[in-house]
Amino acid sequence: MTLTTSATATPDRAARPDRRPWFMLAVLLLGQFMALLDVTVVNVAMTDIRTDLHASGAALQLVVSGYTVGYAMLLITGARLGELFGRRRLFVTGVVAFTVCSLLCGLAPGAGVLIVARIAQGAGAALMMPQVISVIQAQFSGPARAKALSAYTAVISVAFVSGQVLGGVLVGADLFGAGWRPIFLVNVPIGVLVAALALRLVPGGAAKAGRRLDVAGLALAVPAVVLVVLPLVLGHETGWPVWTFGSLAAGALLAALFVVVERRVRDPLVNLGVLKIRGVAPGLAALATGVASYGGFLFCVALHLQGGLGETALAAGLTMAPGGVVFGVCGFFWHKLPERVHAALTPCGYAGSAVAYTLLGLSLKDGGTGGVLFFAALLLFGLSMGLAFGSLMAHALTHVPLESAADASGLLTTTLQLGQVVGVATFGSLFLTLAVGSSAHAITTTMICAAALLVVGVGFAVALARASARR
Repeated sequence: MTLTTSATATPDRAARPDRRPWFMLAVLLLGQFMALLDVTVVNVAMTDIRTDLHASGAALQLVVSGYTVGYAMLLITGARLGELFGRRRLFVTGVVAFTVCSLLCGLAPGAGVLIVARIAQGAGAALMMPQVISVIQAQFSGPARAKALSAYTAVISVAFVSGQVLGGVLVGADLFGAGWRPIFLVNVPIGVLVAALALRLVPGGAAKAGRRLDVAGLALAVPAVVLVVLPLVLGHETGWPVWTFGSLAAGALLAALFVVVERRVRDPLVNLGVLKIRGVAPGLAALATGVASYGGFLFCVALHLQGGLGETALAAGLTMAPGGVVFGVCGFFWHKLPERVHAALTPCGYAGSAVAYTLLGLSLKDGGTGGVLFFAALLLFGLSMGLAFGSLMAHALTHVPLESAADASGLLTTTLQLGQVVGVATFGSLFLTLAVGSSAHAITTTMICAAALLVVGVGFAVALARASARR
């Protein structure tokens, strides 16, 4: 009897789907959501922080941008360190660092401590984030990988919009009389939970024998990214002084030198040969244009709603929420569409988003709230960009072999972050310059320019579609 029961039970257990990888993915994406949320969650608390900590305008700008600077510094390095020392170890290390720094941010007695903690918090996120894509590449294949990447895309879209909404709710609630501090302290219990679950669910991924850290590449990559990102996030606030242009030039020079060095060293920080893999180069180019336009769109529309129309930060976030929700839903379920249309989703989605940006800008040109046309444009944007981003991630990475996962992850996450920074800096500067005369004129012009950038992105997306279709 015992043998019979055992014999029948084993096939039943084997037939059950293994849910462990999906629980693991949920933990990884929760960590990613937490890290992305902190890009925008602080925006709504600036007035309270200024009053409570007696912070200057420059200090407030560093509170906002310091996270981005710390994040951008270690993105490529984070992916390589995960390969060298184990992805679970780096992910948990990043989560712990992020959580501790969130606690320091929430308890900061002054602006100086808050700025340093924000930079370190961004560095922790940079150790954590690249491991997510690397683990997806290693643990999922075929349709499961497409589904996992769709979830990854959905989290990105929802997190950016959610930051402002959640920040407004927490600041408005004034929990325990703590004012702005809960926007950081809320990360602490979540971070502890993510770290504990990651230790149980994420595979260890032992270090690869014979691999070494490319110190020369690291010495060039970190200052190159900082020299490019710092003037972009501080340029408009400081009036674009001479040092910002000198910093950009020096960063570009170091970046070119980094490419030369990486092609010559035996074990590079980033193997640029990954760009030759089918779909990677056009995928990254399409991603850069899409993220830059998206970052500029979120930033400029929020500024117009608050500065031009007088809405509160929370109201502005809630206004943008429907588009973000549709973006997330479509970004997750795009693979449910017939496979024959998958390759066309990114170019068609970018074209639809360009139309949405144009309609959105035109709906606001007379200084009103935009009415039905504004919300129709938001929903069209969410639908189009959700379908575009979900399929873009899958087609750009589908041919990347496991041994190149860290290189692809580093390039992808760096493109995501730098694309957003460039978009916010470029479109934000354009909007703020034009808004001196008229905020309505500024948002219309900015959205038409964002649409033009997406038209360029359509060309890269077509190249990606062709690469995906070629056997």
